[in-house]
Amino acid sequence: MTTNFRDGLLAVVLVILALLLLDPLDFLMPSTAQMTVLAIFLIIFAIFVGLIWKEKASDERENLHRLIAGRLGYILGATGLVLGIVIQNLSHEVDPWLVIALVLMILGKIIGIIHSRSRF
Repeated sequence: MTTNFRDGLLAVVLVILALLLLDPLDFLMPSTAQMTVLAIFLIIFAIFVGLIWKEKASDERENLHRLIAGRLGYILGATGLVLGIVIQNLSHEVDPWLVIALVLMILGKIIGIIHSRSRF
């Protein structure tokens, strides 16, 4: 299995598991099934993070592709969190985890920029 296919398949499985955790079909998973899906989700996420952390670009073009993908992922993630905060704020019930996740993303971006500037 090629690396790109494996990474893509892993991402698809991760998204499917995340959506299952939302219980979209409204069949209210029994506790055991929900815990099993959660455990599998966490394992797949850990593998996914490990693969992303270890990936290396072999040339400038690949490095540019990684940077663009990372930027797009960051923007979409932050936009989703901001939309969640705005929608929940309109109903006067903001989930603190949305704010915490957005703050962590922003701090991670700032720390990454500072680290890369001091390192290179």
